[in-house]
Amino acid sequence: MDSLTPDPLNRLSRPAPSGRRWPMLLLCLLVLLAIIGVIRFWPAPADPAGKSGRDANRPIPVLVATAERKDMPILLDGLGTVQAYNSVTIKPMIDGPLAAVTFTEGQMVARGDVLAQIDPRPYQAALDQVTAKKAQDEALLANAKLDLIRYQKLVASNFTSAQQADTAKALVAQYEALARQDQAQIDTAKTNLSYTTITAPLAGRTGVRLVDQGNIVHAGDATGLVVIAQLQPIFVVFTLPQQSLPAVARAMAAGTPKVVATPQGGSKAAVLDTGTLTVLDNQVDPTTGTIKLKASFPNANSRLWPGGFVGVRVQVDTAKDAVVIPPAAVQRGPRGAFVFIVADDNRVSRQAIKTGYEDEQHSIVQDGLKGGERVVIDGASRLSDTSTVSIAQPSTDAAPTRRPRPDTPGAPRRKPAGSTE
Repeated sequence: MDSLTPDPLNRLSRPAPSGRRWPMLLLCLLVLLAIIGVIRFWPAPADPAGKSGRDANRPIPVLVATAERKDMPILLDGLGTVQAYNSVTIKPMIDGPLAAVTFTEGQMVARGDVLAQIDPRPYQAALDQVTAKKAQDEALLANAKLDLIRYQKLVASNFTSAQQADTAKALVAQYEALARQDQAQIDTAKTNLSYTTITAPLAGRTGVRLVDQGNIVHAGDATGLVVIAQLQPIFVVFTLPQQSLPAVARAMAAGTPKVVATPQGGSKAAVLDTGTLTVLDNQVDPTTGTIKLKASFPNANSRLWPGGFVGVRVQVDTAKDAVVIPPAAVQRGPRGAFVFIVADDNRVSRQAIKTGYEDEQHSIVQDGLKGGERVVIDGASRLSDTSTVSIAQPSTDAAPTRRPRPDTPGAPRRKPAGSTE
């Protein structure tokens, strides 16, 4: 090829002039310096815990409690219904107009107190009538006895026949039977007359009056006059799972188990009354798998009311000299329950435990603690083995109350802007 002919391949392989490289190198250097500046002067992220690195070793504030050794009652919880110890519907035993009602609705009455009065005049007249009939028959009986004595003397002297004496004797027996019949009618009339005064058969509290004065009442009336409920003592009927049957049966065999009534849905520490377990039903309900029990309460303060629902706690046993800690101290993990124990130098150690019975305020530790150890009850989520803690004192301030919304009754109204009130 002619040397004068330009070669395109040879022209592409030749290096670019050095004057074109400096802008590219300068641009790369500026980008590199910008990246280094951003990394160097970028603000550090805020510490969400509000601590710097040197604050990581500060003690963690916690609340602690001491594991105690004491006798712990074993309780079973149930839901019960309050029932009156005795409940009586007062009904009239005879017919007649209701002349008077002498009780007040909701009044406490004693046994024998007069509640109502039915017009007694018809029944007093019936009693007077049968009393007079008995007097008449007794007079006839007396005369018949005299005749019998005469005929017996005449028969002995052969002045009359024995048949007349026997007839006189039969007549005496007839009048004696009539006298006894009259006495039975008198007793019936007295009983009916006594029914005109209606009295309380037991001590209790009256309910709402069902019949007003002036109405005609009948012995067959279904509603009655009033219902009297005996409230002191009072019963609570409740159920427990059938799995509790052996423990309840052992407790009843050992004595009379203690029962505590608490408000339904409220704190179990609030006690309405304390009583005893009196009845264990003789069968398990196959539809629900529960057993029915009945407890008796003195109800001296009338806190239990028939028909109300209450919580029930039955003491079936007592754990003697048990190690007890607050339930808040028990932590749960993949390997089971554990607690954090605070040593004398305020360092914590993790201790696996085995728990037993637990209620709102106590948890029995069957294994892992001996009693007397200080365990963490608040702040355990930030702890690990060998963490250093500072023991804080529990706050005694009352819980803050929620401020009412402005649109709720009784809430303070928000002042408008620029108001001088």
